[in-house]
Amino acid sequence: MTEKLQVFKQNHICIVSERGVIHVDPFMSDSSPKNADFILITHDHHDHFSVKDIEKTANEKTVLIFPESMREKAENTGLTFRKTVAVRPGESYEIDGLSFETVPAYNIGKPFHPKSAGWVGYILKTDGKRIYIAGDTDATEEAKQVKCDVAFVPVGGKYTMNAAQAADLVNAVRPEIAIPVHYGGIVGTKQDGAEFAERVDGDIKVELKIKF
Repeated sequence: MTEKLQVFKQNHICIVSERGVIHVDPFMSDSSPKNADFILITHDHHDHFSVKDIEKTANEKTVLIFPESMREKAENTGLTFRKTVAVRPGESYEIDGLSFETVPAYNIGKPFHPKSAGWVGYILKTDGKRIYIAGDTDATEEAKQVKCDVAFVPVGGKYTMNAAQAADLVNAVRPEIAIPVHYGGIVGTKQDGAEFAERVDGDIKVELKIKF
C-alpha cells in the first residue's frame, strides 16, 4: 500500500486511494499536477495553507476540506472548487464517499498551535485502512487514543513533536507503519527522520518518504 503514499515538503502528503487522489497541506510543489479529488488542510499556517500550491494541485472537481476556524480564509482563495467543507475537531464525516475522522491538533506547553484554534489532524478510512495524518501537534491525550494502520507524524521539533516524542507517540498508538513528516525543510534536519526510525519499536515498520 505504501507505494501509493507520498510525502513532499513539510506536511504535504499525497494518497492515491480508492476514493481518488487525496492531497494534504500542499506546499512548495515542484510540479502542477492539478489531480486532487480532495484537498485536506490541517490549519492556516503558511506552510500548510498555501494558496499558490493549492492552485497547482486543485481542479474544478476538487473538494476542499478545512477547519471551521479558518473558513473565511479557505472560502476566499479566489480559486474554484466543486465543494468546500468546514470541519471541527473530534467529529466523523463522509464527504463524497470519503470517510474520515478529525483529531484535535495542538501544542502542549508551546504557543504555536493552541487547542482553542480548532485545528485538526485527520484519520482517513480508505482501501481498508485507517490512515492518521497528525498535523502540527504534540503527543496529546487525543493523539494517544488514535487507532490507525498508518501514522504520519511530525518530528521536526520546535513547532511540533521532536523525533523522540513522535516515536513515543507511535509506540503508544502502534500502527503497522509510521512515516515521519515536517522535518528537513523549515524546521528539523534529515537526521530527525533517522532518529525517529531508531526509536520506534522494531515491530512497527518505519518508512522515510521525504527525499533529500
